[in-house]
Amino acid sequence: MRPCYLLLLLLPGLANALAPPLSPRNANYRIDVRLNTDTKRLDGKQTLTWRNTSPDQIRELQFHMYLNAFKDANSTFMRESGGQLRGDALDKSKPQNFGWTKLTALTDQRTGESLIGQVQFIQPDDRAAGTFNPDDRTVIRVPLSRPVAPGETIVLDMAFQAKLPKIFARTGFDKDFFLVGQWFPKIGVYEPAGMRGRNVGGWNCHQFHAHSEFYADYGTYDVAITTPQAFKIGATGWQTGETSLKDGHRTTRWHADDVIDFAWTASPHYELIDSQWQGKSGVPVKIRLMMQPEHSDQAQRHFDAAKAALAYFDTYLGRYPYSTLTIVDPPLRASGAAGMEYPTFITAGTSWAIPNGLRFPEMVTVHEFGHQYFMLLLASNEFEEAWLDEGFNQYYEGRIMDATFGPQRGMVDWFGFRMGDMEASRDGYVHMDNPAISPSYGNVWQLPSSNYGELTYSKTATWLRTLDGLVGRSVMDEIMQTYFNRWQFKHPNAQSFIDVVNDVVPRRLGPKYGPNLNWFFDQVLFGDQVCDYKLARLTNRTNSPATLRIDRLGDMQLPVEVLVHYENGQEETLFWDGKARTHTFTAPKKGRVVWAQVDPKQKLFMDVNVLNNSYSVSPSAAPSAKYATRFLFWIENAMQWLAWLA
Repeated sequence: MRPCYLLLLLLPGLANALAPPLSPRNANYRIDVRLNTDTKRLDGKQTLTWRNTSPDQIRELQFHMYLNAFKDANSTFMRESGGQLRGDALDKSKPQNFGWTKLTALTDQRTGESLIGQVQFIQPDDRAAGTFNPDDRTVIRVPLSRPVAPGETIVLDMAFQAKLPKIFARTGFDKDFFLVGQWFPKIGVYEPAGMRGRNVGGWNCHQFHAHSEFYADYGTYDVAITTPQAFKIGATGWQTGETSLKDGHRTTRWHADDVIDFAWTASPHYELIDSQWQGKSGVPVKIRLMMQPEHSDQAQRHFDAAKAALAYFDTYLGRYPYSTLTIVDPPLRASGAAGMEYPTFITAGTSWAIPNGLRFPEMVTVHEFGHQYFMLLLASNEFEEAWLDEGFNQYYEGRIMDATFGPQRGMVDWFGFRMGDMEASRDGYVHMDNPAISPSYGNVWQLPSSNYGELTYSKTATWLRTLDGLVGRSVMDEIMQTYFNRWQFKHPNAQSFIDVVNDVVPRRLGPKYGPNLNWFFDQVLFGDQVCDYKLARLTNRTNSPATLRIDRLGDMQLPVEVLVHYENGQEETLFWDGKARTHTFTAPKKGRVVWAQVDPKQKLFMDVNVLNNSYSVSPSAAPSAKYATRFLFWIENAMQWLAWLA
């Protein structure tokens, strides 16, 4: 390697390396791994340096062994998923398609003691549910002969082997394409009493479930990856060097600070394309796009989407503090690896010749980048509160896509078919067979499995947009910025966000919504109530003011506005707290009312039926006709979109 090229590789990380730590950095890894591209196996050694940040004496450690979710059809992941995820399925008839991982050495540097004989597989979630699946091998416990005292650091030398699965769920191989995620023995999160409402301290180290993702502490990663020379590598963080080996292999070295995970990819076929973005801080972000050659004509679409997301978050939420972003375009045959997020490293997804008006490459890029904030910088617990990541991210995806491409065409604008991204999220929620099926709050594996996506993504994005409508965009931005600044690198939970809302809203809006908004969260987050307001009747009288009757058909109670339009062209807005089952207004002004509209500014995005929101004495000019036409057009667009995807 030329010295000047090595310097270029080092430059993106120099600012990070010299900067003070952003996070506790209490779970640090040094890993050496070799990929056998023929057997699809990994051979690795790692040194874990873990610091006990709790006031407790830690007498055992717990680790995730994620790849064991794919060892056979009996793991909890496979039982729950049936060997399918997001439409992709594992061919279980072929043994080579399964994957596994095993720990082969484990030594405590403090004592020199080998702990490998103490390793035990445990099933904490099965036991808590009153069931027991001894075939699940995704969590281990390691009893310690010498506890880790508060503030003490333990250093563990470990060796492991792994077989990658055929890709159908985020990680694995397909021919000579490799997406390597959840691949090393990874320590859980120790939570002391008081954290996340715990009565006593303990490990938060859940089994790998069909819909659950991940939760981990922050650290520094130094990773050396050895592959055949021809393979092109991308990974979390930045590349610090590479060495060519005599056996036809090459070792690339990578470093990342203040991250919660590390993932990488390898393939000889990538086309590498670089760009750069610079925000308000003046610190440049190097963007590397790893494209399939047949998709190279879409490179600019990916870059534009990533830069739009970087700029939007930089303006409206907070700074992206890392110097790199790698975007991976998996081959279509490995689509199970598409649409996934890891620190500074995301996978997008596209196919050949997607028209510009079908903005799925942009949507996936924006969405997966957004996880850098809610999955990474806030590190929410995706096992227990997936909505804090997926739902918040879905809300910002809608904001970014609609701001970039237009509110009625942020998702689709193709041959007259148009759909906004935010409306697509709402559509997913309000057209559930039963929107009241469950709260979105709770352990992911205990939510109704067929509605996981609607509850965590769509419903959360929809109630966030409703909160946005009620308090106004400037107040909403202050809420989100306060939440982000207060909780980045600290593992927030539901109460963390609610406390911020209850701080900001009364201070900014006074008593408009009461002393706090607990009543809102009791319905939209912890409850299963449904919002549906109907303008049931409009009556004009000859010698007295007109009357309007509003019915609350759903059990959700939200304050609502009603716009009244008079025959002389005047308009006024009436207000109702929305609590009673019905309310009759007497029009304040004299004169004939032509039409009226409930929630005219569509603040209540959770209203499941906008067709009944208006009433007119002149149907041809009624707002209901406009809204009905728009709504049916949205549905038609959605059906066309789903048919295209199929």
